[in-house]
Amino acid sequence: MQFGKFYGEFSRLGEYGSHLFLLAARLAVATGFTEAAHLKWEAINATAEWFAVLGYPFPLFTAYLVSSVEVIGVVLLALGFLTRLITVPLMIIMVTAILTVHLPNGFECSKNGFEIPLYYFIFLGIFLSHGPGKYSLDHLFFRGS
Repeated sequence: MQFGKFYGEFSRLGEYGSHLFLLAARLAVATGFTEAAHLKWEAINATAEWFAVLGYPFPLFTAYLVSSVEVIGVVLLALGFLTRLITVPLMIIMVTAILTVHLPNGFECSKNGFEIPLYYFIFLGIFLSHGPGKYSLDHLFFRGS
C-alpha cells in the first residue's frame, strides 16, 4: 500500500508540468510546420506540379489551401488560439501526406518514411483531445477549452 500512496502522490506532482509540456509541444509542432509551409509558399507552382504528380485534385488550389492551412496552423498553435479547431485540418494534411508520400517508404524517417508525420498526427490528436493547456489564448479567452 505504501508504494500505491507514493505513486499517487508522484503522479499528482507530475501533473503540475502538464501545461508547460503542452506549450512546449505546441511550439515544437508549430516550428515543424513552419519550414514545410514556407517551402510550399516559396514555390507554390512547383508545389502544385508535385501535387498533380501525386494525383491531388485541383493541384494549384490544393497547394494554396494546404500552404494556407499550414501557415495559419503555425500561428494558431504557437498562440494556443482555436487550437482544437486548427488541429483537424492539420491532421487531415498529415494523414494525406502519410498515405500519398511517406507510407511506401516504410516507417523510418531516414528513408522518408511516415515516422515524423505520424508523430505530428499524434501530437495534434493530443491537442485536439486535451486542449492547448493553460499557457494559451484559448485558456485566456475560453477558460479551459
